[in-house]
Amino acid sequence: MSFFSFLGAIEIGLIFSLVALGVFISFRLLRFPDLTVDGSFPLGGAVCAVLISSGTNPWLATLAATAVGACAGLLTGWLNVKLKIMDLLASILVMIALYSINLRIMGGPNVPLINDATLFTMLQPEGMPDYVARPLILAVIVLVAKLAMDWFFSTERGLAIRATGSNARMARAQGVNTGAMILLGMAVSNGLVGLGGALFVQTQGGSDISMGIGTIVIGLAAVIVGESMLPSRRIIYATLAVVIGAVVYRFFIAAALNSDFIGLKAQDLNLVTAVLVAVALVIPQLKHKLSKRKPR
Repeated sequence: MSFFSFLGAIEIGLIFSLVALGVFISFRLLRFPDLTVDGSFPLGGAVCAVLISSGTNPWLATLAATAVGACAGLLTGWLNVKLKIMDLLASILVMIALYSINLRIMGGPNVPLINDATLFTMLQPEGMPDYVARPLILAVIVLVAKLAMDWFFSTERGLAIRATGSNARMARAQGVNTGAMILLGMAVSNGLVGLGGALFVQTQGGSDISMGIGTIVIGLAAVIVGESMLPSRRIIYATLAVVIGAVVYRFFIAAALNSDFIGLKAQDLNLVTAVLVAVALVIPQLKHKLSKRKPR
């Protein structure tokens, strides 16, 4: 793998670490199977690309993308909490609806950002190549998002969200409004995903209607890989594991696709993903079996 490919893998891994953090909130903290991610990721990208191409400041465009992602998660939570639609089905309904909404927003299948200013062109240090500057800028953004998430989930409201996911009945008995916590948690989750989509289009030079396909699988893969590498119940280490998992996942994907002796091509991406997730799921079981066999 070349140095350029290595930095590219880190760049994409850092972007999808934001998606993985969002998936971690819904799947691990709220125990909410959320497929909205496949729609909110391109939604954030579509809104950001359209606004930037129309002359909006990239900071405001990125903030708007985060907000609309949060609204998508809020809608999924509302369907579940208020209309009593099953969580998985509610997320599927929103994901399907967002496909048409994204096409409406973009006015077509894609929006290019070839010559438009982005966050990365604004923040890139003079004299530093863009392929070096982008991972550094993304690392700072991800670090800020991780620390903000660690802080939020140590507050009273954040703990209430975690309690809702752990045992909703017990949380209600303690006076927690579990419905409101689901709405808030889903909004934060998909807000992070929308942010990831906004950053993705700014690094890739435009948005595309198909960019959300398989996003939930990538997010889950990052969470599973990270948890197998750094298992912990403390939120500060759990979020760190998710970020590391996303970067490691993209690194192995890039390594596999750039290894000529293996013979893998770009169309084998989903196959490599499936194998990596299967390995990550099996490793904890093997560790548990080996620990039982060790003499005490």
